[in-house]
Amino acid sequence: MIAVLSSAPSAVGVLADLSYWQQTVIKAGVVAVVIPTAALILGYVFLLKMMSFVQSRLGPMEAGPHGTLQLLADGLKFLQKEDIFPEKSDRFVFAAAPVMVLVSTFLLYVALPVGPDAVVSDLDAGVFYVLAVSSLSVVGILMAGWASANKYALIGGLRAAGQLIAYELPLVLAVVGVIIQAGTLNLQGIVLAQANGEIFGWGAIGFPYIFTQFAGFLIFLIAIQAELTQPPFDMPVAESEIVGGYQVEYTGFRFLFFFMGEFGTAFVFAGIASVLFLGGWYVPGFDVDSNWLNLLGPIVMLVKIMAVSFLVFWFRFTYPRFREDQLQKLAWKVLIPVALANIVITGILKVAV
Repeated sequence: MIAVLSSAPSAVGVLADLSYWQQTVIKAGVVAVVIPTAALILGYVFLLKMMSFVQSRLGPMEAGPHGTLQLLADGLKFLQKEDIFPEKSDRFVFAAAPVMVLVSTFLLYVALPVGPDAVVSDLDAGVFYVLAVSSLSVVGILMAGWASANKYALIGGLRAAGQLIAYELPLVLAVVGVIIQAGTLNLQGIVLAQANGEIFGWGAIGFPYIFTQFAGFLIFLIAIQAELTQPPFDMPVAESEIVGGYQVEYTGFRFLFFFMGEFGTAFVFAGIASVLFLGGWYVPGFDVDSNWLNLLGPIVMLVKIMAVSFLVFWFRFTYPRFREDQLQKLAWKVLIPVALANIVITGILKVAV
């Protein structure tokens, strides 16, 4: 039966017949649609409904069935707002900052595989690429803080820079154990290594690396929480301290760009975690080359992304904000030593076994 399924026609094959520029335009268009869609999904399911449930209330209920259109209504409201520039701001840098943040998010989706062939660009050093481009958001945040000509925005930008630089290291180190175990930097290769793996000789579900890299998975989740500047790592935008931080002077569609960047990045980071630790798009029982996985893979990835996102937002709604010294202590004295120990243990077991 699987052999019959694997011979089914694939839309990816049709795409392969197009010219390079036609493929590029289509892929860029798909990613451009996915980012706001992902932001809407996470924003509605977790920011509105899950947060309301945690706080024993209904949340928005008026705009659409059960409030499903609330974020669309908010988006239209932001688009109608006046585009204001502070009088003493650097207008070009101020305008470019949210675009830089959104471009960083866009570039992350380029390497995320959701099927055997369903990936914009299958890079040999895919892990290195996603970790590198995720750092570009720091540049956009610093641009926003400096160009706003506002002391609260500048403090928020500097806080964000210090926080993101500190948590880049545990983020990278958490992934090294997976790379050692899979023996490749290619994201598709990591999925295939898990799909073809066995647990004590039993290969029915493959070998998801979360079983051996659980410490790395936890460190990765904590690090992406800090990268997203979400509670308890929301010092750069702390309303009670710095009135919104680097976003304080932004209105209208530029503020909307920051919102889409945050939630779009949360979505893609959850996807990267799914690829690295949960087997990605692989469905047990199917051949890894089956064209049907190009259809089922995105569905499987969405389920895993929502599961990982649930953990991310659960932490967001549960823990209070850290102090700056507590944040740095957690990164340098806890996460980095644990990540280094995980790398050493993985390397020893890789050589020994």
